[in-house]
Amino acid sequence: MENEHVRVLRYHDVPGARTHQHHHPDSVLYALSAFRRRLTFPDGTVKERAFLPGDVMWIPAQTHVGENIGTTDTEVLLVEMKSH
Repeated sequence: MENEHVRVLRYHDVPGARTHQHHHPDSVLYALSAFRRRLTFPDGTVKERAFLPGDVMWIPAQTHVGENIGTTDTEVLLVEMKSH
C-alpha cells in the first residue's frame, strides 16, 4: 500500500542474508516473526537486536546495512512516513 502519507512494505529474508547499504525514512516496524538482526551504520556503529512476533518499534530515518544473524527468517511490516 502506498499513498501521499505512507508506504507499507512487507520484508522477508533468511538466516545469513545481508542487504546492501540503503536508506529508510522515519518508519514504524512491526515484527511478524521472531528473529535477530544486526544493523551497521555508515559511521561503523553496530547495533544488534532480537525481535518477537508483535514487537513494534519506531525507527528514525537512517542509512544502514542489515543482516539476519539468527536462525529464523525475518518477517516484518515497515510503514515508511513520507515528508510533507
